[in-house]
Amino acid sequence: MQGMRSVAVCFALVAMMGGQVAVAQGASAAVPAVAPVTRSTAPVPLVPAPPPSPTVEADGSVEFYLTMPHAEKVELLLEGDADPLPMTKTGAGEWSIHVPKLAPEYYSYSFLVDGVSVVDPHNVTIKTSAFRNQNVLLVPGHPAEPWELTEVPHGVLHHYFYTSTIVHRTSEYYVYTPPGFDPKSAQKYPVLYLLHGYSDESWAWTSMGKANEILDNLIAAGKAKPMIVVMPLGYGTMEMITRGWIAWRDPALVQENFTKFSEALYQEVMPRVKREFPLSERREDHAIAGLSMGGAESLLVGLNHVDDFAYVAGFSAGGLGTTEFPVQFPAVTAETGPKLQARLKLLWISCGTEDGLFEPNQKLIGWLRERGMQPDAVQTPGRHVWMVWRDNLSQFVPLLFQPGH
Repeated sequence: MQGMRSVAVCFALVAMMGGQVAVAQGASAAVPAVAPVTRSTAPVPLVPAPPPSPTVEADGSVEFYLTMPHAEKVELLLEGDADPLPMTKTGAGEWSIHVPKLAPEYYSYSFLVDGVSVVDPHNVTIKTSAFRNQNVLLVPGHPAEPWELTEVPHGVLHHYFYTSTIVHRTSEYYVYTPPGFDPKSAQKYPVLYLLHGYSDESWAWTSMGKANEILDNLIAAGKAKPMIVVMPLGYGTMEMITRGWIAWRDPALVQENFTKFSEALYQEVMPRVKREFPLSERREDHAIAGLSMGGAESLLVGLNHVDDFAYVAGFSAGGLGTTEFPVQFPAVTAETGPKLQARLKLLWISCGTEDGLFEPNQKLIGWLRERGMQPDAVQTPGRHVWMVWRDNLSQFVPLLFQPGH
């Protein structure tokens, strides 16, 4: 009786599992076969993969698609273009646009659907910022551009977190070490502090600026010296972000942001990096550069601390205005300007010619020249976009820490 119960339980379990069983020799009765379960156990519908989006053609042209059957108007927002590009609707509810040949670059983009910004649901490469997310695509170069991933030795990105008593948050910074870096070696490395722009985070120079790929490629080509690059969070107060773009209308807040960022850099980031990495102590091996807000910060820190930096650069510097230069750069006067310039290996100020910040940067360049300084004034075609800043970095890095420069 006990054996019969065991067989019954076994059959019941097999039946629940949708399988079949053969009755062992000597069993008292045959068990009818149970049809296997055909219902899908997948957590999502098993459908074909969506088509690639967007499609980059061999000639650099790009086809963008978005399925929005109930939308009345869909436009493409493409980095580098001043205005949205209208898309065309097909009978199947799909919107598309063919963009003619684009220059080899990374481009961020999104869609504007009846006035609402929407990301491409079939492109998982995302550019993040404090206020909006966008997709990213690559139009590759032939040969590859400096910011593209190539088959060369690669450096390493290190990510550090710490509690900032100045910014009052868990802050962070990234450090790039070049190919072949050995922390146990006695070799000391030059250092570049590289600052991001407003609304971005500490990873902006690697995620969109491709700084690590640029360094890898330039070092492999013998065009740049192996160096350590430090990319910190660029805010002195997070109220700059919580208040949004309107924060730039508050001069006191802007000044607080610049001042406290400098304090956080000097009191928190730089001491940590010096403990963790073998940095050269020579000021001739120290550089600072940044874009937009970070461009202003690099100029403020560098020109007010020439004892610490021999290379200073601002890419499309923003937030300095046009009337407060004497207050922002108290060390620069008609008497001191020539002496400061003599101590600098390079002072580089660049901006896109279509950038709204072009004129303020030209006024800063003029003001410095009136005081005996000789900044390298670089004009790059383009707007306030990453294409300009990747090119700036690609041109600036080879000038650093070279004999005679």
